[in-house]
Amino acid sequence: MIKKLKVAILFGGKSAEHEVSIQSAKNVYNALDKNKYDIVMIGINRDGQWEIDDIKKFDVIFPVLHGPFGEDGTIQGLLKTINLPFVGSDVLGSAIGMDKDVAKRLLKETKIPVVPFLTFAKSSKISFEQIVKKFGLPFFVKPANLGSSVGISKVHSENEFKQAIIKAFSYDNKILIEQYIKGREIECSVLGNDDPIASIPGEIIPSHEFYDYAAKYLDENGAMLKIPAELSQEIIKTIQKLAIKTFKTLCLQGMARVDFFLSQKNKLYVNEVNTIPGFTNISMYPKLWEASGMPQKQLLDRLIELALERHERQTKPQTTL
Repeated sequence: MIKKLKVAILFGGKSAEHEVSIQSAKNVYNALDKNKYDIVMIGINRDGQWEIDDIKKFDVIFPVLHGPFGEDGTIQGLLKTINLPFVGSDVLGSAIGMDKDVAKRLLKETKIPVVPFLTFAKSSKISFEQIVKKFGLPFFVKPANLGSSVGISKVHSENEFKQAIIKAFSYDNKILIEQYIKGREIECSVLGNDDPIASIPGEIIPSHEFYDYAAKYLDENGAMLKIPAELSQEIIKTIQKLAIKTFKTLCLQGMARVDFFLSQKNKLYVNEVNTIPGFTNISMYPKLWEASGMPQKQLLDRLIELALERHERQTKPQTTL
């Protein structure tokens, strides 16, 4: 009889994406093969308290924690310290992927096209007139270190601008102001460690003004997911190539979803990456792999394999010359 791997699913956490994490964790639990894995759900409440006494008894950890204190390298650092394999990016990739400002600057350095942006600290003086002069209207204001569109505003006027700044800074001490790209929202899933592969791209067509938190998780008619996206083979290949290059540039591992804008002139921009993408039953990351020929059970198996492979490589004793 084959011994089952003991898998702990971490979910909840202190971030504003707590509820999304719970939805994702339930879906991961339901999709994992119970013949292969003994699975335990470990909740982390909004105060950061863990519902477990000893996490070291598990073979592999599956963090399904979105946002700060889960997707930003903090949990990953803890798990590395206690020598436990975990699904997803390592400490560095997680931290870079969470910080939109740092990620975009690294992408620019390698000539990957990103949406034009400006970064501001809480102490900064931000002029509405100067922003409009640079980007025009509308534009976006967003916290640097959150996902699921939490804290993001689309600004059309000075009054909206003032409210958007207050809202974004209520979530983070650093914010981004980005140019609005009129076009299509395209997403691509990436899977792997050193030699990652990309899924077919999908398109999000929001019924809201943009793909905000409500459209993602509260309104069942908030967006239509088109999988696969209706794109030429040339653009599909370009998206997949850019997604893999983005994954490698940001030192990501295991999994990530890379989000793009495709302008009306067919110019591609990388918008952001998600190192622990949503795993709800309507989430793009698993849906894109399913459409690419990899069902969710097989996808989860592969993610656990990648976690164990990386851990084995990193914990091998180093030999002296």
